[in-house]
Amino acid sequence: MSIAGRDPADPDASSDDVAARPHGSFFGRRKGHRLRAHQAELIEHLLPRLALDIGGPTPSDLAELFDPPGEDVRLEIGFGGGEHLIAEARAFPNLGFIGCEPYVNGMAKILAQIEAHNIGNIRLFAGDAAELLAWLPARSLARIDLIHPDPWPKRRHWKRRFVQDATVAAMARVLKAGGEFRFVSDIADYCAWTLAYLARSADFIWTAERVSDWRLPWADYTMTRYGRKAEREGRVAAYLQFRKVG
Repeated sequence: MSIAGRDPADPDASSDDVAARPHGSFFGRRKGHRLRAHQAELIEHLLPRLALDIGGPTPSDLAELFDPPGEDVRLEIGFGGGEHLIAEARAFPNLGFIGCEPYVNGMAKILAQIEAHNIGNIRLFAGDAAELLAWLPARSLARIDLIHPDPWPKRRHWKRRFVQDATVAAMARVLKAGGEFRFVSDIADYCAWTLAYLARSADFIWTAERVSDWRLPWADYTMTRYGRKAEREGRVAAYLQFRKVG
């Protein structure tokens, strides 16, 4: 698979498949393979019950979006097929989880898992994560995960990488003091890029103290489909963890 146009919902897609996208967004196309009948039904009927409406007022307490209210709320940006988000939500039923994914096929896959496992502590946003971050209340999240994002390796596309000064500042605004930003990638250049952007932010510290802290997955980490493929192909991922200060 070419890394130039990685689509979490369609791992065989290439950059040639990427359609026109809104200016300034951090994702490519919104739809890949044609949905099966039940997937389309889930998009039509289940997604509206779980979807966040960022056109409305910002909630004073994100925990109230869940029933029962979550003790803390975490966000996963670009959840792809949803393996990691589903595992997290099932492992921590007392927490609330928000999944952001613009690709329709990825959304259909996670909806099928939510239905199959009767998961009640996930809410979804089918759009640009930058818009979601702008809508979220300040200091409302305990953690943000960004796992194997599109690296946009060509220099002219670097402005589409999610990690930028503006998004780092946006994440700092919505994370609680002591909250975490977790980043996983097998693209060395994007890992170095992320370390550089977070290092120049006064709002975050990199928590690694030894090599194993960033070379090995966290103890409770669920490997994604793409992560397993990267391992089979000999690509080594870095697991970067940053803590919000102040």
